Amino acid sequence: MHFSIPETETRAGDGGAAYVAYNIHVNGVLHCRVRYSQLLGLHEQLRKEYGANVVPAFPPKKIFTLTPAEVEQRREQLEKYMQAVRQDPTLGGSETFNSFLRKAQQETQQIPTEEVVLEVLLSNGQKVKVTILTSDQTEDVLEAVASKLDLPDELIGYFSLFLVRQAKDGAFSFVRKLQEFELPYVSVTSLHDPEFRIILRKSYWDSSYDDDVMEHRVGLNLLYVQTVSDIEHGWILVNKEQHRQLKSLQEKVSKKEFIRLAQTLKYYGYLKFDPCITDFPEKGCHVVVSAGNNELNFQVRLPNEQIKEGSFKVPMSNGPSGSSPGKSEVKLELAFEYLMSKDRLQWVTITSPQAIMLSICLQSMVDELMVKKSGGSIRKMFRRRVNGALRRSDSQQAVKSPPLLDSPDASREPMAKLSSKLTSVSLRGISHSSSANDVGANDFHGNYAFEGIGDEDL
Repeated sequence: MHFSIPETETRAGDGGAAYVAYNIHVNGVLHCRVRYSQLLGLHEQLRKEYGANVVPAFPPKKIFTLTPAEVEQRREQLEKYMQAVRQDPTLGGSETFNSFLRKAQQETQQIPTEEVVLEVLLSNGQKVKVTILTSDQTEDVLEAVASKLDLPDELIGYFSLFLVRQAKDGAFSFVRKLQEFELPYVSVTSLHDPEFRIILRKSYWDSSYDDDVMEHRVGLNLLYVQTVSDIEHGWILVNKEQHRQLKSLQEKVSKKEFIRLAQTLKYYGYLKFDPCITDFPEKGCHVVVSAGNNELNFQVRLPNEQIKEGSFKVPMSNGPSGSSPGKSEVKLELAFEYLMSKDRLQWVTITSPQAIMLSICLQSMVDELMVKKSGGSIRKMFRRRVNGALRRSDSQQAVKSPPLLDSPDASREPMAKLSSKLTSVSLRGISHSSSANDVGANDFHGNYAFEGIGDEDL
């Protein structure tokens, strides 16, 4: 998750005196606007709770009015401070830090705390309406949706809320996964665009977790409608015979068997991103990127119109690497460095408005692999709020069964295999002034030397 303070504003205070406001952006989008004194208050609270030896150094106070150069210096220092706090597992996950950002988001957008009805979509387009407070955090809204659907508490951790942009044809373009430091209602309404919606979708990559989800009828239904939707949108590849078998299982309402068959199909459980541009294997190639099965899959259209395919495998990482981009360096580009040969690394760049979402997918894959390696589980019980802020729904809503699958797309273009695997080594944000050397389609080589993805690397 990238925190940046790319700019400051001079604003008038309550008494008319001017002050400098720092615009905090999360993943390139304005999240909140805060004063130095507010951030200092956050810092002091973190020091009180966790100790001076844990909390990073904070930019010092100045007695006199800051010059423009000093304002810029302080901006850079505050940006580094926020990134350091967010990257620390203890500080970044603390309620003190996250509640500060939620409160600042609500104050910046000037949305009062009140009861509202929020629409959350399922993968089949079904609307789930939940009554929440505008100040409810992501976990609260997720729990409210689960309650409405009668999804048991132990399965809530397998699902997440995503901010998406819905096209006129109903297809979803994923923007980001909603995080614990934001208020879903504020996040979606502050965009002032009805195309932006919130959708419920499974949040794990390892299909073996499907067994846990399918233990309960609501979990099974949610997984089923998502799988049908992914097939209908062409995210999962299906040939005519497989399509016939799937449709037969649909007609028999054999949902588990339908999912079991879908699990064997190519791109099952992947998120598919909008077409974008890559410099690999040649500059200016159009590419469709999909994330899943611990890899990023490339379907590249070469200048000769041939379609080729390859994948970046994502093995386990022990932590973040790389350095933070400076001011104005956060671009909508995702760059991967991979081992071309024994002694040569090469950068590959994806230029896409969804680059940040791609980086989040990669990080979550690494996190999930580390949890599995340590013997942990993503199954967890969500806490009950004891202050009465969250109201559980009295009436449940059933997940509607989707219609039978349409005929498979006969116009799907054949793809040549570009490589069995590509290997990503690190992830970073890069500026447009830096570019990778051209490489050819035969230059793909594979190993498993993935170094890591850092919160501030994009």
